[in-house]
Amino acid sequence: MAPAITTLAADAPELSAANTGFMLICSALVMLMTPALAFFYGGMVRVKSTLNMLMMSFISLGIVTILWVLFGFSLAFGTDSGSIIGWSSDYVGLSGIGVTELWDGYTIPVYVFAVFQLMFAILTPALISGALADRVKFTAWALFITLWVTVVYFPVAHWVWGAGGWLFEMGVIDFAGGTAVHINAGAAALGVILVIGKRVGFKKDPMRPHSLPLVMLGAGLLWFGWFGFNAGSWLGNDDGVGAVMFVNTQVATAAAMLAWLAYEKIRHGSFTTLGAASGAVAGLVAITPSGGAVSPLGAIAIGAIAGLLCAMAVGLKYRFGYDDSLDVIGVHLVGGVLGSLLVGLFATGGVQSDAKGLFYGGGLDQLGKQAVGVVAVLAYSLIASAILALLIDKTMGMRVSEDDEVSGIDQVEHAETAYDFSGAGGGASSRSTAAPAPAVTENKKVDA
Repeated sequence: MAPAITTLAADAPELSAANTGFMLICSALVMLMTPALAFFYGGMVRVKSTLNMLMMSFISLGIVTILWVLFGFSLAFGTDSGSIIGWSSDYVGLSGIGVTELWDGYTIPVYVFAVFQLMFAILTPALISGALADRVKFTAWALFITLWVTVVYFPVAHWVWGAGGWLFEMGVIDFAGGTAVHINAGAAALGVILVIGKRVGFKKDPMRPHSLPLVMLGAGLLWFGWFGFNAGSWLGNDDGVGAVMFVNTQVATAAAMLAWLAYEKIRHGSFTTLGAASGAVAGLVAITPSGGAVSPLGAIAIGAIAGLLCAMAVGLKYRFGYDDSLDVIGVHLVGGVLGSLLVGLFATGGVQSDAKGLFYGGGLDQLGKQAVGVVAVLAYSLIASAILALLIDKTMGMRVSEDDEVSGIDQVEHAETAYDFSGAGGGASSRSTAAPAPAVTENKKVDA
């Protein structure tokens, strides 16, 4: 994320129609990533949980938007207080912002910056939902989002990107969200699942993705939207940094997908569509914090490392017994950590900033800063998220009952099912004289 810039009055920027339009397009692309994530996650669960998985992402669009307008933008990007949190009364309700008022030192309106950052805030809690598939009450999830973005996301966004935030001032590089988004969400996912426990039948019953085409559709849309997520985070396109980030996003994602598939072929003997989709996402995650500081060759290395290590990491849940349903920890937490730390190795000092990594003569200084950022965000999000989940669990309960989980959370929580086969064949079937086929239960369709 581009840093705030202080300018003298004589050097004050003027509104750029080109940059403003570019940033509005990028904002729309980032918004698309939340429905894309819903499809990606929705295809990975069993039939009986599809709609719930979609809704766990979609509800973030509603809740976080309102909170952001009311106070979230002020907490994240208002005037710094103690390097921990921001606050500006003009940002409350976005009521004190002039239509043509520019974001600090940039050529885009404050409104444009606010809506771009809103899309990040929406996506981040939606990422957490993949770890909790099949077993969380929808009302509890909605309350968790409300509390989590207020207590965790808004402060962490200020630490990393807000002028005066302590990680920002330390010089931690996070171009578009390796710490604030991916480590934050991954650590939160781990904190919550340690509280709510495993799904019924974890490591015993088949829990295969019900629709790999949906997974691939979601991954493709995520890849597409990620160009806005990454390239837009420089807040303009005047100096070429956003273009470098765009290229590095594509390059790292390709490298990670190939590395994941190679690992699968060697380890399991097959190239899977799920592996291709997961590898691409791992690469997108890893390049997010680092892509503005590295060369395309560095991006290839970062993507390949992330693809390989994230593929290895997703199996840790079976070894250690935590039920990360859709591998949020293995992909987003591990990928975010890798991308954030590898800045300290591959930063060239010639793109986003003059900070150089170890491989470019910068020593261990930047790597140390990156490590502080990783540990701080991971520890805070993990602990705070676990506490929030525990409070909700002890008051209203986080999980549906075991019977409801087995029968299907879609029907229980939403009174709907993802697919209706009762009308298959339409009018032709109603005119048929053949005896009807035996009914097939949802669970049989899922586990077939």
